[in-house]
Amino acid sequence: MLRPFTDADFPALLALDNDPEVMRYINGGRPVTAGEIRERTLPRLLHDHPCTGTRGFWAAREKTTGAFLGWFELRPLAENDPSVVELGYRLARTAWGRGYASEGARALVRKGFTDLGARRVTATTMAVNTASRRVMEKAGLTFLRAYAEDWPDTIEGSEHGEVEYVLTRERWEARQA
Repeated sequence: MLRPFTDADFPALLALDNDPEVMRYINGGRPVTAGEIRERTLPRLLHDHPCTGTRGFWAAREKTTGAFLGWFELRPLAENDPSVVELGYRLARTAWGRGYASEGARALVRKGFTDLGARRVTATTMAVNTASRRVMEKAGLTFLRAYAEDWPDTIEGSEHGEVEYVLTRERWEARQA
């Protein structure tokens, strides 16, 4: 179940972002402070995008238990242009390997094309993050390119670069037929 974030999600976000395995491909697994969650993470998750009429981030909860699973992202790359949206996700280890990432990603891809007016969905990850790449593929995205970024902090695997996956509305519609 996906729902908009609230300030009450702070403890769950703090726990999620302090799991070194969850954060391995984000920041190398380093701890995140409560201040970082309050000052950077929550404002980003609570930001409204007028061009889509959504916040762009949703808290994921397990349907039967209500347990916090993590979050999903589908937000415009340009603040005032809904035509290209970015798909993202961060799930707790307890949710890994259970199909939640693929289910949530497919639901948001559908929302992007049917409700938000997107023409293209894009997603990026480190080239070595095979699990995230597989979720992108299961959501219908295909490999577009590999590229290198100059990140301020080097983390294990970053020397292999980044990858971008993409799905256009036309290709998504053709698959729905």
